[in-house]
Amino acid sequence: MCNKQTPPPEDQQALLDGVRVGLLEVREQRQFQALLGRHHYLGKIKPVGERLCYVATDEQGHWLALLVFNGAAKHLKHRDQWIGWTPGQRDRRLRLVANHSRFLLLPERTVPNLGSKVLALALGRLSQDWRTRYGHPVVVVESFVDPEQFDGTVYSAQGWKELGPTDGWGRCRRDYYVKHDKPKRLFVRELCRNACRSLQAEHLRPELAAVEIKEIPACHHKVRQIRSIGEQFRQVPEYRQRFESYPLWSLLTIVLLAVLSGAPRGQKDLAKFAKRLTKGQRRALGIRRNAQRKYPAPSQTTFCRLFQRVDPAKINAAILAIQEQIRGPVPAGGLIVMDGKEPKHGPGDAVLTVIHAPSQYYLGSGLVDQKTNEIPVARVLMKPLDLRERIVVAVALHTQTETARMIVMEKGGDYILTVKDNQPTLRSTIEQLIPAPEAGFPPSGAHRSNGPDGRVE
Repeated sequence: MCNKQTPPPEDQQALLDGVRVGLLEVREQRQFQALLGRHHYLGKIKPVGERLCYVATDEQGHWLALLVFNGAAKHLKHRDQWIGWTPGQRDRRLRLVANHSRFLLLPERTVPNLGSKVLALALGRLSQDWRTRYGHPVVVVESFVDPEQFDGTVYSAQGWKELGPTDGWGRCRRDYYVKHDKPKRLFVRELCRNACRSLQAEHLRPELAAVEIKEIPACHHKVRQIRSIGEQFRQVPEYRQRFESYPLWSLLTIVLLAVLSGAPRGQKDLAKFAKRLTKGQRRALGIRRNAQRKYPAPSQTTFCRLFQRVDPAKINAAILAIQEQIRGPVPAGGLIVMDGKEPKHGPGDAVLTVIHAPSQYYLGSGLVDQKTNEIPVARVLMKPLDLRERIVVAVALHTQTETARMIVMEKGGDYILTVKDNQPTLRSTIEQLIPAPEAGFPPSGAHRSNGPDGRVE
């Protein structure tokens, strides 16, 4: 922003009333950059990626102010704490935040309150303009103010919140930062109600979710953590006689890191996730350098071969060991829940998973053979479990005499099994011996008052 001001003219209010804000046209780019270079203390700007430039004019079309909005800063401690999102959410949703990187009031026509008026008009249309150009809105705006140059009055007047000083680092190149020891004051503002709550939610609203689908989160695990996880996967036997770049344990570690980072787990998405790993992370994963002395990222076909040939039982054992190393032993008591899932799209195997509730402690999983069902898989998964003082919960498919006997007689646990029409005799017996409990609420659409004939209405 330029801090030069001329004395307010007599028709100052008329000037403010006639201010208009519009998007910069392509033919005006050279003039726009020239004015920034001449009057703004930071000079010209070369924003990359998504960006919008605005020009504020009077009723005659004369330029009064210039504004630039572009992609948000990747790492801002105070902003991330204010929003309340996780590092993984920030990576996937950062495009919903814009940075107000330039604000210049041209000195020839500057009057009091012009900055507030121009900024309000620009913010009023920013989100919709962003949606029109890039297919998604922005819901939060951030800006930096140099305390040696300005007081940030225009932001305070518009309801922006100051979060504190930055740490004094600036991005020089991608993933490379230089300390400049000139911290800026950080201001932020929500462009819609409960914007921060939306950004920290487990699932984005439908109108915002499109941006998350396009983003693959980065891995934020430290080198020491990656090496610790990899040590457990070293116990999985290698299925190849020779390999060039990727040991088996490094590929398995990448898959687990993707799960922990919230990345999609398809082979194509895993390859994209691997490309975002830093040089230090790839080195910690045991990836060998190629002829160009670089640490390559595994491709989609590499992960396809991995899933086709690796031993599932050995992987399951390694995951359980990693979980115990991180979380400790399985909590006492609680529920043991068996849950089966089938692929929603395309071919694939059904999987039965066993977890402890409410801790969500993973206890194992197994593929369901297409020639049979979940029943034998469930019994295999229960064999190594300690079910004493625990209750096994399962759907009606598992309401079998042998399964119940195994839970009680062999493993010392209890069970809650659903009885449906697949066990007609058992269901009839239960209905005769145990009275049905009174409903706590009427069926949907029914009223609890009785009609003239005594029926429930």
